[in-house]
Amino acid sequence: MDWQTLLNQERLGKPLSSEEPGRSPFHKDHDRVIFSGAFRRLGRKTQVHPVTSNDHIHTRLTHSLEVSCVGRSLGMRVGEVLRDELPAWCDPADLGMIVQSACLAHDIGNPPFGHSGEDAIRHWFQQAAGRGWLDEMSEIERSDFLNFEGNAQGFRVLTQLEYHQFDGGMRLTYATLGTYLKYPWSAQHAEAQGYKKHKFSCYQSELPILQNVAQKLGLPQIAEHRWARHPLVYLMEAADDICYALIDLEDGLEMNLLDYPEVESLLLGLVGDDLPETYRMLGPNDSRRRKLAILRGKAIEHLTNAAARAFVEQRDSLLAGTLRGDLVEHMHGPARYCVQQAKATAREKIFQDKRKTLHEIGAYTTLEILLNAFCGAALEQHGGRTPSFKHRRVLDLLGNNAPDPRRPLHHAFLRMIDFIAGMTDSYASEMALELTGRARPL
Repeated sequence: MDWQTLLNQERLGKPLSSEEPGRSPFHKDHDRVIFSGAFRRLGRKTQVHPVTSNDHIHTRLTHSLEVSCVGRSLGMRVGEVLRDELPAWCDPADLGMIVQSACLAHDIGNPPFGHSGEDAIRHWFQQAAGRGWLDEMSEIERSDFLNFEGNAQGFRVLTQLEYHQFDGGMRLTYATLGTYLKYPWSAQHAEAQGYKKHKFSCYQSELPILQNVAQKLGLPQIAEHRWARHPLVYLMEAADDICYALIDLEDGLEMNLLDYPEVESLLLGLVGDDLPETYRMLGPNDSRRRKLAILRGKAIEHLTNAAARAFVEQRDSLLAGTLRGDLVEHMHGPARYCVQQAKATAREKIFQDKRKTLHEIGAYTTLEILLNAFCGAALEQHGGRTPSFKHRRVLDLLGNNAPDPRRPLHHAFLRMIDFIAGMTDSYASEMALELTGRARPL
């Protein structure tokens, strides 16, 4: 791969437009994501803990914004080092903006209730397959639903659903789309390729778009419907890992699931003596929230430096599309240990919280109600059959977005997933209550 091709400024579904003073094509990508309805709804979607439990707990929106800041720093730092290898028109700020835009969008396809929502949708479709609801689809079409994945839904949001519906979507640049595609392959590789279970970034419906993006960026094809990752994906992924690890610790303290000394010890092991003077001046009366904010900032600086260094050291294998694992695995000792230990602490002490467990169980119930209603209506009207009065009313809720009964069932179920995955936690819960006749009184 080469940077000239990888940094393609052309837009999906639209020729390269004329330059706008003070605003590059990648700035436009950033703004299009920020102003989209799908991005705005992340403010009411679960990151780890229920969004109503504490005003200081992160949501998908605050997480995405923080990841974008780290991603911008990573892109710019790598750009400074690789400046002589980049196209003449590209400066470090361009790399920073590409990574930042992809980071903003990295969770845009996540359904309500976080990762438990993803698993609940997969579980429902496994049951639906057992009832014969997916029999009409091909095996690979069924895989789209049985391995439901927020990354693939996000690619559909970016390229199909937002703004120019089914005509390029947000019409982002190919460079930004490539940097978004963590798993540039279809669902047929979700189980077989061994990277991460269920992970893929493209439904069958968007496969022609993925092929186009890969061709425009010069991504090497590894197998049928699978391409090598864009090098800048690794920066976006590292920004997510850094923020996720530290956010879990911060939220764990807010939820009283962790003690400050254990979090402080982990971060001090990373930053060593490189402590800000403001941290040294803190006294016993200063809040732990203030202490952590200062220490966390310095920790992010160290982790960002380590990730940028790992990218530069691995740039040959990145451009060859042969790098194994992610950037965290290639970071130097203390940085790698900090991220891995933070994730281990979260698994052991945060993810087992009973409040979170109840929230996850509720996600299964809520999404089961919604999927039964909407996919049931799609199935009943499929092929021109006349749906029941109840299912006609369900379809009326979608308005112009209701699936065409003459289209394949794969298309109809995707349109239902578009509607349900786009919901916020609260909207999904309220609609499920309404559908079961248990709506809260006015």
